[in-house]
Amino acid sequence: MIQFYILIGVISLVSWLISNKLKSKFKKYSQVELRNGMSGAEIAEKMLADNGIFDVKVISTPGRLTDHYNPKDKTVNLSESVYSQRNTAAAAVAAHEVGHAVQHAKAYNYLSMRSQLVPIVSITSKFSQWLVIGGLILGAASGATGIGFYLAVSGLIFMAFATLFSFITLPVEYDASNRALAWLQSKNMVSQQELAGAKDALTWAARTYLVAALGSLAMLLFWGMRILGGRD
Repeated sequence: MIQFYILIGVISLVSWLISNKLKSKFKKYSQVELRNGMSGAEIAEKMLADNGIFDVKVISTPGRLTDHYNPKDKTVNLSESVYSQRNTAAAAVAAHEVGHAVQHAKAYNYLSMRSQLVPIVSITSKFSQWLVIGGLILGAASGATGIGFYLAVSGLIFMAFATLFSFITLPVEYDASNRALAWLQSKNMVSQQELAGAKDALTWAARTYLVAALGSLAMLLFWGMRILGGRD
């Protein structure tokens, strides 16, 4: 099991480093005031209108880095600072979240696939590791061909859904950022310096999803080798 703890430690360390870097980037670009003086909420509303989307509301949500798009009630939820502030970081985040609304309006395939997986992953992610560990323990007592093996394999399949979800999330996030940056530039919403800052901030935000996907894959492979590789 020492390999498991080493793997967890490495994934956690990389995730922590990326998260800290992301926070420092957003802090840096939160100090760069927008030339046009628009707030994050105003940026979001204009991007929605420019894309012909008039049935999505822009609302403020409590917390920090809690920004998200909710396809169920069609709301762009911006954290309090992003909603009201008038800086490069707020513009980048607001435009990115509207990028998801544009994906929804245009029936972007990967967003649709991710939405379909949400109810499945919300259930499987709760039980996957318990099934794997429980199956391995039971298997050690009953043998490699007993119910423990099949229980562990079930947990492995549950993990596979979470890994698939993580990798489908990558094109969704990268595409939303690309749409945001393209709109900010084409509509002359930001200066070249502000655009570079927005791109830098969104790049680091995307890396958090990349690390999560690679971490999920590493865990899947680790347990897969333990379960399948250890069978005679």
